[in-house]
Amino acid sequence: MAVIHRTTLSPTKLELLTTWLPTRPWYVGSATPSLVRSGGFRLDDPQGEVGIEFMVVTDTSGAEPVPYFVPLTYRGAALEGAEDALIGTTAHGVLGKRWVYDGCHDPVLVAQLLALLDGRAEPQAQSVSDTPDPAITHSCTGAPFGPATPGATDTPGGTDLPVPGAVLHVNRVLRPAADAPEGAKGHVSGPWRTPEDAEVRGAFAEVRAA
Repeated sequence: MAVIHRTTLSPTKLELLTTWLPTRPWYVGSATPSLVRSGGFRLDDPQGEVGIEFMVVTDTSGAEPVPYFVPLTYRGAALEGAEDALIGTTAHGVLGKRWVYDGCHDPVLVAQLLALLDGRAEPQAQSVSDTPDPAITHSCTGAPFGPATPGATDTPGGTDLPVPGAVLHVNRVLRPAADAPEGAKGHVSGPWRTPEDAEVRGAFAEVRAA
């Protein structure tokens, strides 16, 4: 199980995301977002090398708050060939320099997200070591996915991950909704908190027909 260290990051995750989010095609806010953490969960890397976090951040700079779903990976060295997916580097108080990536373009995160949909991985609490998170729900119809296919695509509507026989669509702008999206072959859903500290739920990712 991943160990959550109580230590410092410089720059912080929110500082890195404040610069990076406005460069994404699915971002709908201003050039200077004001971000707060709103929720999320983690998955474990079976090899114990890569940190995997699914973070929800809310931009409160506009007339209405907008929650974003941001899968992240943390690595102890640069991921070869993933320069375009690099969000930035940060100094971790225990682990030293860490490379922070958009996890949708990191094969370790994608493999574990598919494992979650297949029922082969268990969601973990975002901020507590060795603690499952039962608030994260997931289901999928059909055979197990097997290995992921490279080639995540960012669009104004989110991020699409090609998988055998389907498309795994990652919702980047979140909206409260039923856990199981209509017409989806599978989903990963969970809660986040509004700026008024109310809990809402929605789909983080959906399996759609290819």
